[in-house]
Amino acid sequence: MRRFLFMCSVIFSTVFHAQKRPDLIPYPQSVTMQEGKFIIPETLILNDKLPKEETEYFKKRLGSGVKFRNSSKTEGIHLMYMPFPQPKIPIHPEEDKEKYTIDISPQRIFITSNTRQGYFLALQTLAQLFEEHKEDREIPALRIEDQPKFAWRGMHLDVCRHFFNVDEVKQYIDYLAMYKLNTFHWHLTDDQGWRIEIKKYPKLTQIGSKRKESMVGAYVDNTFDRKPYGPYFYTQEQIKDVIKYAQQRHITIVPEIEMPGHALAALSAYPELACTKGPFEAATKWGVFDDVFCPKEETFTFLENVLDEVIALFPSQYIHIGGDECPKTRWKECAHCQELIKKNNLKDEHGLQSYFIQRIEKYVNSKGRKIIGWDEILEGGLAPNAAVMSWTGVNGGIEAAKSSHFAVMTPGAYCYFDHYQGDPQTEPNAFGGFTPLDKVYSYDPIPSELNAEQAKYILGVQANLWTEYITDFKQVQYMIFPRLMALSEVGWGTSDPKNYKEFEGRVISQFKILDKMKVNYARSIYNITGKVFPAGNGISYELNVSQDPKGIRYTTDGTEPSINSQVYQGPIAVSKSLTVKSAYFEDAQLKSAISFQEFKISKTTGKKITLEQQPSENYSFGGAFTLVDGIIGNTRQLGKTWLGFQGKDVVATIDLGQKTNFSEVYFNTLENKGSWIHLAKSAQIFVSDDGNSFKMIKEIGKEEIKNSQGKIKLNVGNQTAKYIKLKIENAGIIPAGNPGADSKAWLFVDEIGAN
Repeated sequence: MRRFLFMCSVIFSTVFHAQKRPDLIPYPQSVTMQEGKFIIPETLILNDKLPKEETEYFKKRLGSGVKFRNSSKTEGIHLMYMPFPQPKIPIHPEEDKEKYTIDISPQRIFITSNTRQGYFLALQTLAQLFEEHKEDREIPALRIEDQPKFAWRGMHLDVCRHFFNVDEVKQYIDYLAMYKLNTFHWHLTDDQGWRIEIKKYPKLTQIGSKRKESMVGAYVDNTFDRKPYGPYFYTQEQIKDVIKYAQQRHITIVPEIEMPGHALAALSAYPELACTKGPFEAATKWGVFDDVFCPKEETFTFLENVLDEVIALFPSQYIHIGGDECPKTRWKECAHCQELIKKNNLKDEHGLQSYFIQRIEKYVNSKGRKIIGWDEILEGGLAPNAAVMSWTGVNGGIEAAKSSHFAVMTPGAYCYFDHYQGDPQTEPNAFGGFTPLDKVYSYDPIPSELNAEQAKYILGVQANLWTEYITDFKQVQYMIFPRLMALSEVGWGTSDPKNYKEFEGRVISQFKILDKMKVNYARSIYNITGKVFPAGNGISYELNVSQDPKGIRYTTDGTEPSINSQVYQGPIAVSKSLTVKSAYFEDAQLKSAISFQEFKISKTTGKKITLEQQPSENYSFGGAFTLVDGIIGNTRQLGKTWLGFQGKDVVATIDLGQKTNFSEVYFNTLENKGSWIHLAKSAQIFVSDDGNSFKMIKEIGKEEIKNSQGKIKLNVGNQTAKYIKLKIENAGIIPAGNPGADSKAWLFVDEIGAN
């Protein structure tokens, strides 16, 4: 009998401990599964002392699936709340404001927190548990102890390139609240439109909120829709309404008023604020433009008056002042600017930018607020109390933290949601880059270069959604979901890239909630992804899918895959030029988009390659091997097949493995001046037998590269060598008259081949 009881105990214990982890996002810091289940009743009885606004939000989120009734009694209550027991001396009150616990027993649910914000976050967790168990109505008994790692967990929305109405902005805020983000960065002014009513300057919205047309398609196409856009803007009453809505969800709105660059919409209304006379108009193209605010007294008066109205509207501690991508072309040519540089003993125009930012910061500080800006505000010296939003990479955040300034990490390589999230060939047109779900999930906001004390200056993490190619709110939904879920868990501090597949399963579970809400989320997670790697003397192509890989079918003869096509059983050896088409099938039905990858095989394909300088973090997918992976980059998509170098030459050495005969060398480079991408200035080809002593065999200049439109094929005569070195010279500093003048040019390169 004892043995029987012991065995029952073991079986029960095994079943109990094998309970499935709940499908929560972000996953809490601590979840302890316990014995029993809470059966969701038809009517949930609530303690009438629950914080009212937050509880009403919870009831609305659950919808019609559960009825509610309030009670003042202590017995029979299903949902109760109380503050944490208070210590005699408060400990970290600011850090603990988002802390909460949830205890779920078979009898009731007990939430503990010190603040309504903590209670609200607990309700987000509880709502996910209710939604997960909507069908069986049995929530497992458990204890959750939870609080976020980072104080700033943000999402940005650009409403200047394309506008989104108040109801859509409120929906966006709801998405943030669902996944415990707490900061909404509202990008309200830019070259293409001014979107906030300023009563003192009515022409900002009368003139600056509209443009005569908009660029459509890829930038290289240079085509326009020929349709007037606007006027679109938010009245101050609408902004107050949105702020109140966000406050009810414990979300801080940080407004952004761009300066000194990205100012064309403002200058179209008030041209006297520029260095030249104009006239100006709101930009119809995307990109960066030379005409910026001139740092003269009437400009500072204008901006201070604008900020007065912004500060009166927004209660946020930080006001975002932009500060990015400010060309110095007009300042160099402006007598007033040059006199200002001399008068204030500034080093140059970068020093003038610092002067500009510091004046604005001093004014904002005088109003009891702080400024935050993109990492270019570091140029010429950082303003004394400014925080930095590090977007060009992690270096801006590192520099800020090391100098005891706060920073929010938002590097483009991980946090730009206008990038492609799936194979660019199967995705809607996007700005460029390649930032899939797993890459977002892999991000650690604290750079390894910082010590523990410096790391305290990293406020948190944010993702940005620029809307050049996002024309409606359905596309906004598509671009943020499901990547917002990965950002949420990164910001909460519980992401674990080693367990990405487990996270992916929780994401798929969350899709049921998004389906109920009719959210147009990206289904790229279901599509097949491919990875190229060297194998033997060539390459292999590995296919992956979030479901059972046995459902993958593929072809290599150009035909469309069907249920009767080859079953994927492992990496596909690619030894000749061909196209692999693949798709996922379930129950004999096509469940994914058809993915296709064309390979062009040459004598360099799959060979060892080294780079003297590494590409920019934003455009480094696949590293150096991308240049010999057999894939020719699409000139209309700056996705995963190009490497991008800002201000750097490309010096690549390819080890062919043995002495090899060849007579042609080819590579591709891009031109897209609106995005600061310029064709190479020159290129040289070298050969060597030992990898040390190289001989130049071919050189071409700018005109020849321009005439070839970046598609370079060079006859190098009959050559025999073990090593090929290619040096591709960057265009250098962008000349006046071009977008981004005075900045470092980008050089994009894809496949380097030899035949």
